[in-house]
Amino acid sequence: MDIVITPVTRTTVGSLIALARQVWQCTYSGIISQEQIDYMLGQRYSPQRLFEELAMPGVWWDQATIDGRLAGFSSCLLAPAGSEMKLDKLYVDPQRQRTGIGGRLIARVEEHARASGCRTLILAVNKRNERAIAAYRKQGFAVRESVCVDIGQGFVMDDFIMARSLRAPAAQS
Repeated sequence: MDIVITPVTRTTVGSLIALARQVWQCTYSGIISQEQIDYMLGQRYSPQRLFEELAMPGVWWDQATIDGRLAGFSSCLLAPAGSEMKLDKLYVDPQRQRTGIGGRLIARVEEHARASGCRTLILAVNKRNERAIAAYRKQGFAVRESVCVDIGQGFVMDDFIMARSLRAPAAQS
């Protein structure tokens, strides 16, 4: 299996949005309501929003393909503190999870972070998303804090903020 990581382009945004919807339905339907899933997908995955983010300095979108087909994607951005890179999105096709794609995308985020002078990677993960938390722990992340953020329409993100030093190598399995 040859995993190829490349930047997301305007022409691949439609496929990325479709994969996001597939992953969210598979992952979050037992964690948050369908109304919140639809609300958050609408907020985060409109073509206009993605086109804007693709043009922003300090924001990186990468995609993983296998045999030319989208298998996963990530986005990251410089955190306001400047010394941290936030892994904002990391999603892998449910049929391709546990094959190393997520780890490869995290490695690409780490490259962006190092090139930007960051010392730490951070991310937010839903407290009830046990599979993702386990995967992030395997990559060397640890819970730094617990947060509950109001995102509007009566919805909240009840998350752990996880962090990993760029000086420390990821845990090996």
